[in-house]
Amino acid sequence: MSHRILIADDHPLMRTALTQTIGQAIPGAEILEAARFDQIKPLLDAGEPPDVILLDLHMPGMSGLIGLMMLRSEHPAIPVIVVSASEDPVTIQRAIDYGASGFVPKSAPNGQIVEAIHAVLDGELWLPEINGGPETDAPDPARRAATLTPQQLRVLAGIAEGKLNKQIAYEMNVAETTVKAHVTTILRKLGVLTRTQAAVLASQLALSAAPPPVE
Repeated sequence: MSHRILIADDHPLMRTALTQTIGQAIPGAEILEAARFDQIKPLLDAGEPPDVILLDLHMPGMSGLIGLMMLRSEHPAIPVIVVSASEDPVTIQRAIDYGASGFVPKSAPNGQIVEAIHAVLDGELWLPEINGGPETDAPDPARRAATLTPQQLRVLAGIAEGKLNKQIAYEMNVAETTVKAHVTTILRKLGVLTRTQAAVLASQLALSAAPPPVE
């Protein structure tokens, strides 16, 4: 049986490497590609959905864990494997906690991505060996953000990027009053009083910038 696999990563060399690795290990696999987060939805809505998504947390428009939660909220039946240069234990654990079925560091050997794909297609969870455990005592804003709807997550992503309500409204093609209503609900669900406090929580979910790939 052939498989459809979506590679979502903004680096062409990374997409090419993954395509070659998958093509050699999984003959007949159909590979789809997205270089930006907003290119994923049209691919998911057109034709048969992919069997698995390989997702970079730092691609344009992704907003880190916020993008992962939006994707899982809108397409819960499609498993996601995070392939990321951010490979600290906290990021790995949070990615799994908020919807990923696997996590493969970009520094890992090519064979690991194939192992992860096979495991996830078989309904299993795939994780790399982690040196040290997650900081369980650290505050976890994702737990509160997980209660937000897909539209509210999109507004929160805009807040994390410092955008004004009218900018967010334009990009979402909705009225500014709708965005204001979402912001009010977001503040309540996150347990904060101001937009600035929400932006601080959102920036934690967006994660720090990943190091550039080695070419």
